[in-house]
Amino acid sequence: MDQQQPFVLDPAGSNIHAEADKLRGSGPAVRVILPGGIPAWYITSHVLLKALLTDDRVSKDPNQHWPAWMNGEHHDTWISNWVGVTNMFTAYSTGHRRLRKLIAPAFTARRTTTMKPRIEGITQTLLDAMAALPHGESVDLKAAYAHPLPMQVICDLYGLPHDSRPDMARLVSRIFDTTITPEQAAATHGEIHAVLTELVALKRRAPGDDMTSVLVASRDEDGSHLSEGELLDTLLLIISAGHETTVNLIGNAVHALLTHPEQLHLLRTGDASWNAVIEETLRWSPSIANLPLRYAVDDIHVSGGPTINKGDAILATYAAAGHDPDQHGPTARQFDITRLTPEHLAFGHGVHHCLGAPLARLEAATALPALFDRFPDLTLAAPADSLQPVDSFISDGLRSLPVHLRKAPPAD
Repeated sequence: MDQQQPFVLDPAGSNIHAEADKLRGSGPAVRVILPGGIPAWYITSHVLLKALLTDDRVSKDPNQHWPAWMNGEHHDTWISNWVGVTNMFTAYSTGHRRLRKLIAPAFTARRTTTMKPRIEGITQTLLDAMAALPHGESVDLKAAYAHPLPMQVICDLYGLPHDSRPDMARLVSRIFDTTITPEQAAATHGEIHAVLTELVALKRRAPGDDMTSVLVASRDEDGSHLSEGELLDTLLLIISAGHETTVNLIGNAVHALLTHPEQLHLLRTGDASWNAVIEETLRWSPSIANLPLRYAVDDIHVSGGPTINKGDAILATYAAAGHDPDQHGPTARQFDITRLTPEHLAFGHGVHHCLGAPLARLEAATALPALFDRFPDLTLAAPADSLQPVDSFISDGLRSLPVHLRKAPPAD
């Protein structure tokens, strides 16, 4: 591939893993163009990506370290809803530590454990609703199960009123859609901040036993606190990431098992565990395939590759790293729940490692065995090659997952 002409990524992410394979042939770091004409470095190597995620010469703050953004470029594109925010997702150094400290209490091991009964209750309610469907009727498992479970969990945790949840789900989906127009991006930004402003006002009037109320009143040990903008953007980060990633984790795991019956058999015979299913799904089909953006604080010379210049944007390419044969061997593209070295970067690495990872794993570890226990004859209700990915090069998930819950009744 001629690196004088950067590779243009598909805005719709219609075949994320094929793109990664193609780019891998050009080296560990490859120049690409993101949707909206944004130049960036695409990392094909697990080892290199892991190193960059902990490198002090790499920042997530566009206002300090991305000259293009600082010069006013790309503000009218989809990227504005990702980097034009002020929360721990875009913070650097001490600013990141301050914001992370304020969010961490929502995701302690103790608080996560106390949520297990609630997760189990939501799971059983959703399974009961599916069980009540007419025999033989197909159901979209994403809409009926994989989406509402984590959405209810994160909205309960942050006290989002029930009548605001449909709007929040719609707007989060729009943020992950990397085919939207500048006008749609701006409208999404305005709508989602209106929903969150209303939520904050509600919690100021009537605080509850939820993390939004905690954040509204929050002060860290040295007296600093969240500004109003940081508060809104932090809620956006937690609520959106807190459900979108788990939606895809559950959906991708079900899809993987139903299209790999030999792996499902290993699970049912006790030769593999649900934990192995979850970790292999995160490696093989990570919920977030490509995460924007990071920036080089100084020139970074890549061993055996190019130099990433100071100010260049870098894409965190979790899907490419998960299929790297140098890390995972010649079977890297195969879904194998008996894999001996399933290390992945699906939740990030280093100081930006996802705080909600234990909660996502708990939700998946609850939802998946409960689903297959209730519906042991679960099968796809459409050809596997007909299933369409969501319109996003960021998310690795399906638009829908039609299934038959039970075997068809015998003919008369």
